[in-house]
Amino acid sequence: QVHLVESGGGLVQPGGSLRLSCAASGSIFSIRAMGWYRQVPGKERELVATITSGGRTNYADSVKGRFIISRDNAKNTVYLQMDSLKPEDTAVYYCNAAAGYFYWGQGTQVTVSS
Repeated sequence: QVHLVESGGGLVQPGGSLRLSCAASGSIFSIRAMGWYRQVPGKERELVATITSGGRTNYADSVKGRFIISRDNAKNTVYLQMDSLKPEDTAVYYCNAAAGYFYWGQGTQVTVSS
């Protein structure tokens, strides 16, 4: 079992920044990759960014150059630094861990609006 807790969402103006955090606990030794996904009402959950245990990253085209995913292995935490935010980035952001099974956090709301 892997337990994920997200934090850092909120309301920000267009062009602003936010940093999301995801702390993992439990069977963390089994985690092969972690990532962030987002979902808006009426649409499927979509990938934002992932990072493997070896540090390899992958980004959705819509966030390349604006978002950075990173991890602190000592703290078992993954971060998503989001810069130059746009209204279309508004969504519930979910942390994900791939550990033989996909685990999900509870989600954190990000709203980009003036």
